[in-house]
Amino acid sequence: MLESELPTPCYLIDQTKLKQNLTILEDLRRRSGIKILFAQKAFSSFPFYQMISRYLDGAAATSCYEAELAHLFLKGENHVCQTVYEPQEMETLCAICDHIVFNSPTQLAKYGPQARANGCEVGLRINPEYRSQKFDDYDPCAPFSRLGTTLSNFSSADRSLISGLHVHALFEQNAGALEHLVDAVIEKFGDYLPSLSWINLGGGHHITREGYQFERLEACCKKLQDQYGLTVYLEPGEAIVWEAGYFITTVLDIVENGMPIAILDASAVCHAPDITELQYRPPLIGGGAPNELPYTFRLGGRTCLPEDIFGDYSFDHPLEIGERLVFRDMAINTLTKANMYTGIAMPSVAVRAVDNSCRVLRTFSFEDYRNRF
Repeated sequence: MLESELPTPCYLIDQTKLKQNLTILEDLRRRSGIKILFAQKAFSSFPFYQMISRYLDGAAATSCYEAELAHLFLKGENHVCQTVYEPQEMETLCAICDHIVFNSPTQLAKYGPQARANGCEVGLRINPEYRSQKFDDYDPCAPFSRLGTTLSNFSSADRSLISGLHVHALFEQNAGALEHLVDAVIEKFGDYLPSLSWINLGGGHHITREGYQFERLEACCKKLQDQYGLTVYLEPGEAIVWEAGYFITTVLDIVENGMPIAILDASAVCHAPDITELQYRPPLIGGGAPNELPYTFRLGGRTCLPEDIFGDYSFDHPLEIGERLVFRDMAINTLTKANMYTGIAMPSVAVRAVDNSCRVLRTFSFEDYRNRF
């Protein structure tokens, strides 16, 4: 099947770009001794797990379901770090996970002995109170965050249960931010590091993006390896599928209200929530910034919600009904966050193989909407 024959709306995953990203990560782990896990929350599409597992050390989960998915479809280590656990989950997690990380000393005390008794490595998520995000709402280390144990609360943790620490504070950042994070961890928790065997520096590392400063990342990790004897884990998500996903849509209507507005057969709210939640502006093939090219259009979604807007883009020609538009870098947080709010159908999911042929992996129907609950 050709790309032009794919149904729309459609998520299209490019295996060639995915392999390029994975190769970069594999080279990093081989030369540095860093262990790299796949953060499934970015892209939990299991048909690609076998390919991903050939390049990485395992997977990172933030829920029991994610951990079960990795156990079924991805080889290697299986880590889970959840804000809070329910009793019925622990038996399952203890049977399938290598590392179980707790968010608080109380959760550690409640479930840590069970995890240890089942042969799991036990960790505690820490909050080094290093703020790296522009907005507190999206910063795990902002004041009053529920995520991780601060130094003032660390003394109440039963440290005899834990063999490692987990910290996650970055989002789409370069190695400079990682340097500051590692310095904050050492400043706050350095006295405890020699008694541990591993540390997980979480995700948010834009490792596969052009210009990423590998030497600074490797120096940070080497400090933890040499000075404290720690095995260092990273768990990138976006870096694995960086620019490996496309979102193909079709213009269904064009209306005028102060400017031309093209209404697509897709929804930003339902199919790419980061656009409305995080003000993400996906690159559009053939589209520029407003007024950069002669014809500027607002691209609207098909739901009844006023905020269902993909953004304003300019083109070298007037858009027409029936025209296909292709957004780039649309793998992360699309499939995992997509929803059927107001009964809008889910997009199809397709893959483009290394020979550029395309095939549809999944389509959705009314039964998927009806059976959600």
